[in-house]
Amino acid sequence: MLTVLNVHERPLPAPPEAVGALIDSLGGEKDRLWPPEWPPVRFEGPLAVGVSGGHGPVRYVVSHYVPGQWVRFRFTGPKGFEGFHEFSVERLDDHRTVLRNTLVLRPRGVRWLGWLLFFRPLHDAAFRGSLDRAEHALTGRVARPVRWGPYVRLLRTASARLVPRPAV
Repeated sequence: MLTVLNVHERPLPAPPEAVGALIDSLGGEKDRLWPPEWPPVRFEGPLAVGVSGGHGPVRYVVSHYVPGQWVRFRFTGPKGFEGFHEFSVERLDDHRTVLRNTLVLRPRGVRWLGWLLFFRPLHDAAFRGSLDRAEHALTGRVARPVRWGPYVRLLRTASARLVPRPAV
């Protein structure tokens, strides 16, 4: 079975506590991490272990949460996707911190093709966008904003028409 390791990270000129607060805001009314141009992250309750949620067709449950430091989501959908994704904070010093998103995925059967052709390009664009949003929240600007390529724009248009957006 194929195992995917997909990592996006950005060093930020802010203390770990400020970066961790962005993780804690995820899916809340004042979410400062998730990019608004993507289907919103929604949870059935406040961010906590055991809470179900997702964004777009991707469903998950919070499996681990250390406020201000780390949150891990175990996939529950789409069917055939086993694994997790997480946000974590890594202190470099008192004023510099790395914000990292890590995805480990084992797509079953032909789901690997869905990962390669559909989910990976959208995942990469969305999570790079979340790092842009974090940088903007902490500095008021983004040095090098993510740019969507033609394929991502095509997938977003197609998915807006074809992929149902399940409620949490």
